Amino acid sequence: MNRRDLIATAAVLTAASAMPAVAQTRQRLRFAVTDVDGAENLQREFGPFKAAFEKVMPNVEIALFPVSGRTAAVEAMNANQVDLVLTGPAEYVVFKARMPAVQPVVIWQRPDYFSQVVVLAEGPIKQISDLKGKKISFGEIGSTSQHLGPAQILVDAGLAYGRDFEALFLRRNVAVEALRRGDLAAIGMNLTHIQQIRRAVPDVKLGVIGRGRDLPDDLIIAAPSVSADLVGQVRKAFIDHAGPLLQAVLQVEANARWNGGTFLPNVSDRDYDVIRQMYRAVGINEFTRFIGQ
Repeated sequence: MNRRDLIATAAVLTAASAMPAVAQTRQRLRFAVTDVDGAENLQREFGPFKAAFEKVMPNVEIALFPVSGRTAAVEAMNANQVDLVLTGPAEYVVFKARMPAVQPVVIWQRPDYFSQVVVLAEGPIKQISDLKGKKISFGEIGSTSQHLGPAQILVDAGLAYGRDFEALFLRRNVAVEALRRGDLAAIGMNLTHIQQIRRAVPDVKLGVIGRGRDLPDDLIIAAPSVSADLVGQVRKAFIDHAGPLLQAVLQVEANARWNGGTFLPNVSDRDYDVIRQMYRAVGINEFTRFIGQ
């Protein structure tokens, strides 16, 4: 190569190095939350999280995917319409039964997450055995902390589900008024709920006659179609940037249940066997469908 060719080649290389780098293709991940209905609610409650996650993992675009409930979320993942789902323990068990290849990504820790059986503090019910033959509200049917957990408390204390008491499923505010009037003997709820009721209706004095074990945490799961490498990258982003991601989640009051928590990488399916036991306690031995749906 002569001197003129060398100069020309050097000029081409210099020009090429000065050109801007081609933008890296962003991976689009569709993200759903099982207990948030509708696009507007999902954007309001998880918009800050979406922005924070895209900041710490710029090669990923989070597309918020609204679902109309737990069943819709499972069907959407089955149809390859959603990639990541934030879900609760009871829902995870159904996802896993319907799609064994679903990939747990990270635990979304929920502190002080346990069920309670609540009565009027000055009422006639003083212990769980007093509830035999009575009416008990379990809040949302199929809920981990409002239905399965409280039912397990009663079963463990010797009351047969569906035989020794009448199970009702009332909205929490309706159930509290029914409890006040004496139309209900007890309500199943979690710690966050009882705290909310005590603030909202301070004249209703509540007592706890049964407390369940700490429940398994919420978690994010990935569809089988998401590569293991990408799942690992997402998991690492959660662990390496737990502080700013959690801070973004907690900007929204509706997400206060995760206050004080963090993200944990080691998700074991065995930790959710206690939920399968709770399903059996209410007479469900197949986990491929949600209760009441």
